[in-house]
Amino acid sequence: MNNPDTELLFPMRAIPNLADLRGEEWRDLVLRAADLTEENIEKIAFSALIIKLAGCMGCTADSFRALRGCTQCSRLVIKRYKGNDEDLQRSYNETLIEVSKIIEKRKNLVIPQEN
Repeated sequence: MNNPDTELLFPMRAIPNLADLRGEEWRDLVLRAADLTEENIEKIAFSALIIKLAGCMGCTADSFRALRGCTQCSRLVIKRYKGNDEDLQRSYNETLIEVSKIIEKRKNLVIPQEN
């Protein structure tokens, strides 16, 4: 990965760069997520949404997407998204529920203590 903007998964630092791509509802969601701490479940869910939409899990170091960088890739994905802002909000809400369930499961895991 020669581009310093390319990471393994969508970086939270790139969230504010997505605000100007769609309507007011999207902008509000992006700005709200951008203002949260990295530990906040809503910011994690927003990043997870972009990871899903952009296909970050299938990105490789020599792919065209990786060569352009995460910021440009995510901007292109949001610009090209076929649904409306309500669809994106609905997808975000679904992702937030998924992330909440995963975090709750992890909290409930019992880790055996060494004797």
